[in-house]
Amino acid sequence: MSLKIAELFDVSGKVAIVTGGSRGIGRMIAEGFVENGVKTYITARKAEACQETAAELAAKGECIAFPADLSTAEGRKAFIEKILEQESRLDILVNNAGAAWGAPFEEYPDEGYDKVMDINVKAIFTLTRDLLPLLTKDASTENPSRVINIGSIDGLRVSTTDNFAYGASKAAVHFLTKNLAVRLASKGLTVNAIAPGPFESKMMDFMLTKYRDKIEAENPMGRIGNPQDMAGLALYLASPATKYMTGQVIALDGGRHLGARQD
Repeated sequence: MSLKIAELFDVSGKVAIVTGGSRGIGRMIAEGFVENGVKTYITARKAEACQETAAELAAKGECIAFPADLSTAEGRKAFIEKILEQESRLDILVNNAGAAWGAPFEEYPDEGYDKVMDINVKAIFTLTRDLLPLLTKDASTENPSRVINIGSIDGLRVSTTDNFAYGASKAAVHFLTKNLAVRLASKGLTVNAIAPGPFESKMMDFMLTKYRDKIEAENPMGRIGNPQDMAGLALYLASPATKYMTGQVIALDGGRHLGARQD
């Protein structure tokens, strides 16, 4: 058993899927995988954006676009059929695709709440379930496959914004992560979650455009997250170094969920 850094953190030769991989956090993770020798499939609902990102990342390694709407049974079925045509196993599944909906409490629409819950929670459960045969194909407790769910610090603390369904959905993602970690460990899977704070993404565009200075000033580290921060943690969770770690929810937020900056 080697304790050398090069081997502890080597992910080359693995096969990964990153949902919502065309932009934002998903792209950051996909790029980190591709640059480190992981054959990476990215999926997103918008086909053109998905294909454009895959083409850009393919200049650095192996990246393939399989556009799909994973919030529907039909979309998942078509996606999984495509994957099965190409792969007999899957080493890493990153459940990143997500949605948000903001509205005042008294006016919060049922369809908005349902959409957020379906995409952020139900889709993680169903896709992980449906990909289980690929994830367990060559997995063992000594060489586990990895499921990495993307939660949020809004699932760790109460947000000041009117994102009622989003915060509840991400808290559900965190608990689902723990539930699946226990249930799937004997099958050779680890299941962990990343709970990001603010990063550059379409979901954060409005807040960063309007309140970036305030957000950065309140962060204990004095900044928002960058691609290296996100890719680094995802690579860590996918590496041999964490094969005994499961059921963890790791905040990646410069300490913001713990409190505001104190100078």
